Amino acid sequence: MSIVKSDLIKELANNYPNFLKKDLIKLFDISIYEMKHALKRGERVELREVFSIEPRIQKARISRNPRTNEKIKIPEKKVIFFKMSKEWVKKINEKE
Repeated sequence: MSIVKSDLIKELANNYPNFLKKDLIKLFDISIYEMKHALKRGERVELREVFSIEPRIQKARISRNPRTNEKIKIPEKKVIFFKMSKEWVKKINEKE
């Protein structure tokens, strides 16, 4: 099951009726914006007891095309490393 932004906002609005829906949308947008720009700056993003995301540099390398066996030079690039908290891993792996 995937969650879309509108469903998440509806759930937050139901759980926190004192907040206006437009304020929740603005809060969500600001949070995502800040996470995105922190990753662009090379900083680590961490939501305690939930997950952490950090950008890492993948070195340039020479790879090969499996069809033609041709060598291809792949440039250095940033990749995102995602790590879930131990608590969430336990919750996901629990048997019901």
